[in-house]
Amino acid sequence: MTTHPPGSGGPSRRPVIRRNIGRAFTLGVVLTTAVTATGTAASAHSRPSVPDFGPNVTIFDPSVPVSQIQATLDAAHAAQVDNEMGTTRHAYLFKPGSYGTAEQPLQAKVGYYTEVSGLGASPTDVTVNGKVEVYNRCLADGGTSNCLALVNFWRTMSNLSINVNAAGQDGCRASANFWAVSQAVSLRRLNISGNLSLMDYCTAGPQFASGGFIADSKLPTTTNGSQQQWLTRNSEVAGWSNAVWNQVFAGVVGAPDDSAFPDPPYTTLENTPLSREKPYLFIDSKGKYNVRVPSAKRNTRGVSWANGVTPGYTLPISDFFVAKPSDSVQTINNQLSRGKHLLLTPGVYNIAKSIEIKRPGTVVLGLGHATLTAVNGSIPLDVAGVPGVIIAGVTIDAGLKESPVLLRVGKEHGFNFSDSRNPTTLSDVYFRVGGPHIGKANIALQVNSDNVLIDHTWVWRGDHGVEGFTEGVNGDTQRWRTNTGRYGAVINGDNVTATGLFVEHFQKYNTVWNGNNGTTILYQNELPYDPPTQADWMNGNVEGYAGYKVGDKVKTHTLYGGGVYVFNQNNPSIHTKNGFEVPQRPGVKLHHIMTVNLSAGTIDHVVNGVGDAADMTKIGAPVYLAEYPAP
Repeated sequence: MTTHPPGSGGPSRRPVIRRNIGRAFTLGVVLTTAVTATGTAASAHSRPSVPDFGPNVTIFDPSVPVSQIQATLDAAHAAQVDNEMGTTRHAYLFKPGSYGTAEQPLQAKVGYYTEVSGLGASPTDVTVNGKVEVYNRCLADGGTSNCLALVNFWRTMSNLSINVNAAGQDGCRASANFWAVSQAVSLRRLNISGNLSLMDYCTAGPQFASGGFIADSKLPTTTNGSQQQWLTRNSEVAGWSNAVWNQVFAGVVGAPDDSAFPDPPYTTLENTPLSREKPYLFIDSKGKYNVRVPSAKRNTRGVSWANGVTPGYTLPISDFFVAKPSDSVQTINNQLSRGKHLLLTPGVYNIAKSIEIKRPGTVVLGLGHATLTAVNGSIPLDVAGVPGVIIAGVTIDAGLKESPVLLRVGKEHGFNFSDSRNPTTLSDVYFRVGGPHIGKANIALQVNSDNVLIDHTWVWRGDHGVEGFTEGVNGDTQRWRTNTGRYGAVINGDNVTATGLFVEHFQKYNTVWNGNNGTTILYQNELPYDPPTQADWMNGNVEGYAGYKVGDKVKTHTLYGGGVYVFNQNNPSIHTKNGFEVPQRPGVKLHHIMTVNLSAGTIDHVVNGVGDAADMTKIGAPVYLAEYPAP
């Protein structure tokens, strides 16, 4: 992702990785009758049946020996630690109980496309005595050098307690639970006791990390370290070590004060104006599987589970169609039309015709980074203009033929129904245009409905991958012509809120916000790395496209904590006139924004001709504006 913190000696490009990414992984060697891919075998006659979640979901029981669970997770990590552009997806789910002991802790490492989650009604129902970690990834010299976290994407941890125990690890590793990640990685519903570090300072450390998200969690004093931008929402923290460029807190008990901005660059909202926690799978007291669907809340602070179960409602698993990648879209749509909700088990789904969400209140929950890939220019996921739909835990990939949109919410032209009390919600929904293969899309995410909540998304046009391009400048020039994505997020609806909006590398506006009364809490953007010439990066007579564009007719809009970064590696002479572009009206307000030069190119101004240039004399040094317009 992005680059080094100030004073680190400048950035290095996010590397193009040459790996064997197609490795398949089979767990059968380490799974015994005590644990199977879809549940436990012991006492099957006396327990409710386990839903068929398919071969890519592994469910652990606390009766399983720690050594067996450890072996399973170690093998999974070995298969996935370098599998950045592969097709393997997996979820490891823990039934209520305790795992690991003081003498024999469970020390798990999490690789690409891996979910580790508890199956309790509360995060305190599942306890890991040990660690659940992500380390720097080493990309050169046989995996011994160029170690960083800038490409540690696509992994999930949620709904469990961790009593950090580093027994048996060396002195540095014993100092914290490490979670060194960048985009498309979420931490939700966690209760952590012990030290937590958001960077890995042990593996050739300290090294670089860039971007993440925490929600609904109780955290110890947390080492931010080299994390350049981060959103923590509706949580409790015992302390926070530092900020680099753009650390944002909303509704967080114990959050740092932001009055000295930009030294340090904290942005703190006392309450989160609109929030809804992500739905989660859990087992009730009778051993039955359910999905808890949290309610939308306004002006909240702290965790949702402080006084018992998270407010909302429960759906039995029988209300869901549990889909596998082998199921056709017609089968999925038929089940949806019969009133079923949709649970997508881990895997890659080839989508030649839209999955259509037409019924208000439909829940679509993906496990293990379930991925929908567009085929023949389809719109993989099309949500009608109805209220209360929830899409969570789903990744959407562009295909070889251009799609007009990858995820559409509501009709672009025509009437859409909505409900401010029950907003349609997108939680941990990620987009890719390129990466594992050439991708083409006009728009990745289009929101046409009013009253929509976007709660953590990464909308990414790939700046590297395995598309078959020649490496170096010529390869990146070819990517500009072949791996095409014009707009990342286009927001046409009114009253849309985004908490954690990460959008990168699109060829025109990365984000266009045309609806009124919009709110963004943390925006992170990298402009495209790969325009070959200035002529390729022109918006009419204007040099370049702003990373965040608020439409000219918008009357009210608020942004809290935004950053736009430039790295024109193909042609460092390229200019972008403004990082942000907004109408000059009293109702349009930007709070704590910045631009930064990662090593090449220039952003001439922060917003609307205001602010100094982020040029090659200020590499790694942000240009900040506390408020726009100035008070």
